[in-house]
Amino acid sequence: MSARLIYVMDPMCSWCWGFAPVAEALIAQAREAGVPTRLVTGGLRTGGSPLDSATRKYILEHWQAVAEATGQPFRFEGAMPDGFVYDTEPACRALVTARELDAERVWPLLASIQRAFYEQGRDVTTAPQLVELAEQAGFDRAVFAEAFARADTRSATAADFAWAQDLGIAGFPTLLAERNGQLALLTNGYQPLEHLQPLLGRWLQQAACA
Repeated sequence: MSARLIYVMDPMCSWCWGFAPVAEALIAQAREAGVPTRLVTGGLRTGGSPLDSATRKYILEHWQAVAEATGQPFRFEGAMPDGFVYDTEPACRALVTARELDAERVWPLLASIQRAFYEQGRDVTTAPQLVELAEQAGFDRAVFAEAFARADTRSATAADFAWAQDLGIAGFPTLLAERNGQLALLTNGYQPLEHLQPLLGRWLQQAACA
C-alpha cells in the first residue's frame, strides 16, 4: 500500500498564503501517520507584462479579502510597485528545484517565499532573490543557482503545470490524497483547519487499514 498527500499550489497565490497555516498542520498530521506530502506547483500566472493600475487594484482588493477571511498578514503599502510583472514561474521553479535537491527543505523555502512576498513586499520573481531565500533555507547557494537555471528544471516546472491542468485543477490551493494510485479530493480552495482535519483523519485511518 502506498499513500501520500499531493499539495497543488502556487507560492504567489494569495489564497495559498491564507491556507499556509492549515496546510502546515495537515502535512504534519499526515507525517505523524507516516504519510508524506508531495508539493506540485500550479503556475497561477506565467509570463505577462507589467501590471496596470486597474489590475493592481483588483489584486490588492483580493488580498484584502484573503486577509479578512484567514487572518494572514499582508503588507499592502508599496506592494507590486510600478513595472512589477506578476510572473509566478520563477518562484514555482525555485520550489521544483528545492524538491529535486532536498524534498524536505522545500517546505521551509515555500514558507520563506510566501513571507517575503506577502509580508515583506519583496520581489520573488527574480533569481537572485530566490537563490538568497534558498540559501537561508539551508541550500548551497551555488548548487541551487545552477540547478534553478537548468533547462531540465524549467521542463520539470512546466510538467507540474501541465499535470495540474490535465487533472482539471483550476484553483489553488488544492489538496489531494492518493492511495495506490487513486486520487481523492480533500479540498479545492481555502477551507479552515477544523473542516479539513477530521476529513484527513478519516482518510488516514482508511489508508492505514487498506
